[in-house]
Amino acid sequence: MTSPIKIGTRGSKLALYQAYYVADLLQKEGLATEIVIIDTKGDKILDVSIAKIGSKGVFTEELEVQLEEGKIDIAVHSAKDMQSSLPEGFELIAFTEREKVNDIILSHKKDIPYQDPSFPLVLGTSSTRRVATLRHYYPHIKTVEVRGNLQTRIAKMEGGLCDALLLAYAGAHRMNYDHLIRHELSVEEFTPAVGQGSIAIEAHETLDDTIKNAIKNATNHPNTAFRLEAERSYLRVLEGGCSIPVFALATVEDGELTIKGGLVSLDGQERLIRTKKGPVQEAVNLGESLAGEVLDAGGKHILDNIKSQLNKA
Repeated sequence: MTSPIKIGTRGSKLALYQAYYVADLLQKEGLATEIVIIDTKGDKILDVSIAKIGSKGVFTEELEVQLEEGKIDIAVHSAKDMQSSLPEGFELIAFTEREKVNDIILSHKKDIPYQDPSFPLVLGTSSTRRVATLRHYYPHIKTVEVRGNLQTRIAKMEGGLCDALLLAYAGAHRMNYDHLIRHELSVEEFTPAVGQGSIAIEAHETLDDTIKNAIKNATNHPNTAFRLEAERSYLRVLEGGCSIPVFALATVEDGELTIKGGLVSLDGQERLIRTKKGPVQEAVNLGESLAGEVLDAGGKHILDNIKSQLNKA
């Protein structure tokens, strides 16, 4: 393998961190790499919510064009940004070892007593899952839409748009903002988005199998892959995109996989969660089975209402 592996990525600091992280894993196995920066629709349109842009492929479409044309060998994404069903000819060939999955509250202010109903608080977030979860558990908290890369969001917060940001721990940690983390939120309340904390590596079917296997061997973390296969199969059945407040978290212990998943209505009034367990080899089936249980337990009604409200927005 003489040619370097061309790694396609978005141009934000976090996306580049992830691309260089993958490059480092490849280089440790003796594989040469080259980083190729590509702008996506989600990076260019910052004044419209993800739900209104259309959640399918908002951060991935342009990278997939480059993959299909052979201009890059792999694309590196935050796994939580990946739509549940990829276009024909594309596949996720690896998932890197997962970072801590929790949501966090990050602020330049020291005191953010989010559990105190008497304390007026405005949190910035672009996630319908996080907004709906706040409405369910902490309805006294107001929210404001904040998009852009992490540095842009922090600048908006410090400029007075909000008191704090509601984010994934992984991104804040990777960008060295641990000193601004005021609260690490429990996964029981703030069950994360599917794939949160892992980096996904996407390829096109035209990529040479020898190269594909070498990349997979260098970057894939098997337990993380089992967890994400279960979560993504759950999401696929529910047809949940970035604009649907669906959540799931799988864990693996001693060869057994446990997946908890559910969804919450946009107003936070209804929150449904179920759990399935089984061997890791059954990851995909467990995710699909869990989705069926959630839909049968009232999830279909909640999902239909969410889609109806989003279509009117």
